Amino acid sequence: MEPPIAKRIPHPHQLHGDVREDDYYWLKDRTNPEVINYLEEENRYYDNIMRPMEELTDQIYQSMVDRVPDSEMKVPVQHGQYFYYSRLEKDKQYPIYARKRAASRELLNDASEEMVLDLNVLAEGSDYLSVTVQRMSTDQNRLAYLENRDGTDRYTIHIKDMETGELLPDRIPDVFLYGSMEWSRCGDYIFYITVDENQRPCKLWRHRVGSDVESDELVYEEKDETFTLYVSKSQSGKFILVYSHSNTSSEIRMLEADAPSSPLQLLDARRDGILYDVEHWGDDLLILTNENALNFQLLRCPLDDIRSRVNVIAYSENRYLQGVYPFRDKLLVSGRENGLTQIWVLQDGELNPIDWDESLYTVSVLSDQSYETTEVLLQYESLLTPKTTYGLNLSTGVKHKLQVAPVSGEYDRSSYRQEQLWAVAEDGVNVPMTVVYRDDALDEGPAPLILSGYGSYGANSDPHFDPYRLPLLDKGIIFVTAQVRGGSEMGRSWYEDGKMEHKRNTFTDFIAAAKHLIEQGYTTPNRMAARGGSAGGLLVGAVANLAGNLFKAVVPAVPFVDVVTTMLDTTIPLTTLEWDEWGNPQNREDYFYMKSYSPYDNVEAKEYPHMYITTGLNDPRVGYWEPAKWVARLRAVKTDDNVIVFKTNMGAGHFGKSGRFNHLKEAAECYAFVLDKLGVGAELTIPTSR
Repeated sequence: MEPPIAKRIPHPHQLHGDVREDDYYWLKDRTNPEVINYLEEENRYYDNIMRPMEELTDQIYQSMVDRVPDSEMKVPVQHGQYFYYSRLEKDKQYPIYARKRAASRELLNDASEEMVLDLNVLAEGSDYLSVTVQRMSTDQNRLAYLENRDGTDRYTIHIKDMETGELLPDRIPDVFLYGSMEWSRCGDYIFYITVDENQRPCKLWRHRVGSDVESDELVYEEKDETFTLYVSKSQSGKFILVYSHSNTSSEIRMLEADAPSSPLQLLDARRDGILYDVEHWGDDLLILTNENALNFQLLRCPLDDIRSRVNVIAYSENRYLQGVYPFRDKLLVSGRENGLTQIWVLQDGELNPIDWDESLYTVSVLSDQSYETTEVLLQYESLLTPKTTYGLNLSTGVKHKLQVAPVSGEYDRSSYRQEQLWAVAEDGVNVPMTVVYRDDALDEGPAPLILSGYGSYGANSDPHFDPYRLPLLDKGIIFVTAQVRGGSEMGRSWYEDGKMEHKRNTFTDFIAAAKHLIEQGYTTPNRMAARGGSAGGLLVGAVANLAGNLFKAVVPAVPFVDVVTTMLDTTIPLTTLEWDEWGNPQNREDYFYMKSYSPYDNVEAKEYPHMYITTGLNDPRVGYWEPAKWVARLRAVKTDDNVIVFKTNMGAGHFGKSGRFNHLKEAAECYAFVLDKLGVGAELTIPTSR
């Protein structure tokens, strides 16, 4: 079967005196039957190419399923008289949320389980289900949750009566997928944020439970199209916090949660380049801000004098402060130091770090914990250590292990190795990488290797444990993550040096990582694949143009590859919000810089690696037409016989199919393609996990 060929319809774009012929612009019109036919033809071609790899796919998938534990339960988190948790049974696609009523953690085993929400029941009869935010009212008698069934960012609020188990008639549509819903303290009102026609969260509403949604009151509207709106509740539960946020500026309004009809109070007005966050602790507000502090400083002010600011701790350029967790008896701060996540405890005006045994790890404070708790739950993991929950005694500072996530099948961590490597970028900067492999993977020389990266929005690619990666490690695959600029792994400057007019650093850092791995004998170009999703898809797409010869295969998932055209179209979700990330192509300098690296605009008549590209028809974040156009142009221009497959999820969005086993199946297909191209076949036995 020959690969599909999209017809070429010239569509000129003229800006700043530059005429760009976009032959595949027509693929953006999803109402055109020819567009859907083309996507379906690509899916048939995908099925045909993948058919010879079915044995390898099935083998990988079954090895992953074998790694699914018989049951998984998260450590219960106490709120008042209840402990809340989720559990996941081996044969279920989705988690079950439940609670137990008990006076203490020691009495949980004797308490009966009460169902809060079973997503498996909700998913019956649907091909797709996503439930994101869940919020229990203060009296714990009502559960509000967000539900979506088409993969977009438009969710619907449902409210469940916990005493009867029935859903209330209140049903609120067009709510954003996260950071968009909070209860008043009395539990009679719920605050929520809706999206506009471009799926930008921008309007805050107040709903009285039991009333007509049409009568809900608009509390605040964010009219600046470069800002989004979020709502949260302070750790203490005392305040509702309303955030107006862009990539470079923030503005926070607040009201007391037990006075839901009171007006919003502005904390600090937005100023260009100033980001801040706020929390409540005792009689004070805590403010985390980057004003005069690149890596953020922590201030406090009395509730009755919010203009009076004093330092909580001395500022240190070596610490990147990212989160504040006030509890009644102690203050915890999260952030980064020396390229790793860290949690500090405030003691006598100093931040004391919590010590960990490994040199490479990720640690965080679990969310939604009670302000009154005397034991804070921390989550720890590394490339070799499964997710482990610790309880930190706030009085003594002693931490003790509460739970280690189960790993089904044989797992001897001494058989694997994790490392941190450093590559030298073209401007001399040291770029960190995290590496995991079996200790015998390099015994016979360079090994097959998958190099991943992201490098945008300041998001970090921290080491994590993945039991479903074990079967691939047992095949001798090396997994490497390049922590390239554009993330925040090395502090706020690491992000600033990988965005806007510095975006090229993200790509050259990744190329430097690949070259270092080759030079150090970990792999060769014929045995290495590059992988990235969304903005990481832009990364590996740009690298395919700049240094495709370093890779045998490239895997861009839901890739952002048509940068200029997308950032010119203000009707597309996220466009105006991201001018501070990529630039605004209406500005001449931004336009030509973005065009210089945009994967779609830089396809050339040359050889490219094998490619495995995915998208979702309902994706509101990266339109399906971006990879569709890119694939069409690659097919028309490239000079090699390497394979490009392009898979469109016709009923899903940015995150692919829903459900655990569906995710594993998609992962197995992708790995089968990559392993086939790297010369790792089904004949290499995966050790059984039973």
